[in-house]
Amino acid sequence: MIEVIRLDQVSLWRRTQEEFSYDLKKTVLSMLEGKYRQPSKKLILDKIDLTVNCGEKIGIIGSNGSGKSTLLKVITGILQPSSGQIRVKGEIAPLIELGAGFDGELSVIDNIILYGVMLGFSRQEMKGRVGSILDFADLTDYELSPVKALSSGMTARLGFAIATDVEPDILILDEVLSVGDESFKNKCQKRMDKLWGNNTTILVVSHGLEFIQQSCDRAIWLDRGKIRFAGNTDETIHHYLTAVQQGSDIGLQTHL
Repeated sequence: MIEVIRLDQVSLWRRTQEEFSYDLKKTVLSMLEGKYRQPSKKLILDKIDLTVNCGEKIGIIGSNGSGKSTLLKVITGILQPSSGQIRVKGEIAPLIELGAGFDGELSVIDNIILYGVMLGFSRQEMKGRVGSILDFADLTDYELSPVKALSSGMTARLGFAIATDVEPDILILDEVLSVGDESFKNKCQKRMDKLWGNNTTILVVSHGLEFIQQSCDRAIWLDRGKIRFAGNTDETIHHYLTAVQQGSDIGLQTHL
């Protein structure tokens, strides 16, 4: 088996939301009054060890706030870990916050080409993919419009269409199958079925346990930044549900 992702003792500390909203003016005043305190931080990921092999389909489950999306952002390089090592082999297409990487001032076509170039594809190849991407996203009539003119749903459709059309080595998914209306969800599912059938390595975060059970080779249960269990999908989900029934993980019952 060829190893494509490896995390060794990866931890991440982040400032709390309260500290993020603590503006400069308040900071200066508190320093003048002698009341300044160091920003408090929270441990979001706690010594994560993880190895993913080429072609594996891995589901990540857990309650909100358990660190699932943060783990994906660390793997894709959006966030840098506070400690530990991360090694990734291959091109990653992250579908974490659909459309988050677009330039609102550029046209839809220019964003398609830019996204592909960032993933390592040539401009010429991406120009050849524009038509199929626009068609899939139902955005042919908006090809010359700036992305900022699109609705959030349109932007999400565009993000999904690009990332799945280019068929990257590694696909990172965070609850993306909930995007759009029923018609687009069906198109997404068919596209995902195609990706699942090839050698693309996929990491997917989902509260849909049935989807994880049917689609993934392995599953990881994250709880408060730690891997509580990792292994066979059925076994991981069993441990997760047992914790729900016993109430041993705060908030789990609201996410099933």
